[in-house]
Amino acid sequence: MLREWQMERPKLLLSIHGGSENFSLSPKVKQTFSKGLITAALSTGAWILSDGINTGVSKYVGEAVKTFGSHDLRKRNTVGITPWGVIDNNTDLIGRDAFRPYYPVGNPFSKRSCLSGFHSHFLLVDDGTQGKHGCQHGLRQKLEKQIQLQKIHPRLNQGVPVVCVVVEGGPAIVSTVLDYVSRAPPVPVFVFKGSGRAADLLAFLHKHTSSYGLYFWIST
Repeated sequence: MLREWQMERPKLLLSIHGGSENFSLSPKVKQTFSKGLITAALSTGAWILSDGINTGVSKYVGEAVKTFGSHDLRKRNTVGITPWGVIDNNTDLIGRDAFRPYYPVGNPFSKRSCLSGFHSHFLLVDDGTQGKHGCQHGLRQKLEKQIQLQKIHPRLNQGVPVVCVVVEGGPAIVSTVLDYVSRAPPVPVFVFKGSGRAADLLAFLHKHTSSYGLYFWIST
């Protein structure tokens, strides 16, 4: 990614997790998430990872980049790691060493999703399935761990820190968060309370238990 896309080496990795289907956020939560995410990314030189589709939490990531992102496209290091089988008109993307125009306009009659036009780069993961999410998680987990091993500066013996950010989400998000806080060292998790479903459940559990308290931040 550094060589082929000439991306700047990240000093922080913000991994965004949440629902893949469309959901509503209150104006307060949306503003806090959008402005906070981009401010954190620009001030630290972070990469942002999401599923890269124009629905669910990835859509909110794209809208945040559109509204608050840098006008310098080289600083928009927002990477979508996307299942090939869920992308609408994915055959338009097939080609080698060629420019392939893609128009992220969703078909209202299609059960698939279009890519978010406000992500800067995409890794498309194909396991042969059609219309199913999930095959990207293994690659995403391995990529995050590989990025963690990279030094934030050649003269510093410090790897790239990772932060998990949770907005809404279904049951699988709970397992994802458990994986993050169970790593050695644990990965900090930032949960947006009020965004719904898994995020609100995690916020409730954090309030009423002491488990993993040092690695959880709750936005209210």
